[in-house]
Amino acid sequence: MFQSIGPLEIIVVLVIVLLIFGPKRLPGLGRSLGAGMRNFKDSISGKDKGEDEGDDDRPELTKATAKPEQSPAEERQVNEALGRSGD
Repeated sequence: MFQSIGPLEIIVVLVIVLLIFGPKRLPGLGRSLGAGMRNFKDSISGKDKGEDEGDDDRPELTKATAKPEQSPAEERQVNEALGRSGD
């Protein structure tokens, strides 16, 4: 009844996805799809989040890479430049 999906069908589906979501949103869509598949695979295999804390893709913040704190005067200048009201 149904045949396997061939290269032509895959190309048609990709073109439709490109038309619906647009080229700007495709990278984010791919990332979220990959993250969802990774989470699903981890939940099926029983892998705990606590087991792989060292495997995090985010770099650790150190004093050298951490953002320095702003003084109140600098923060006020930034807020004024951005048009925000001071709290």
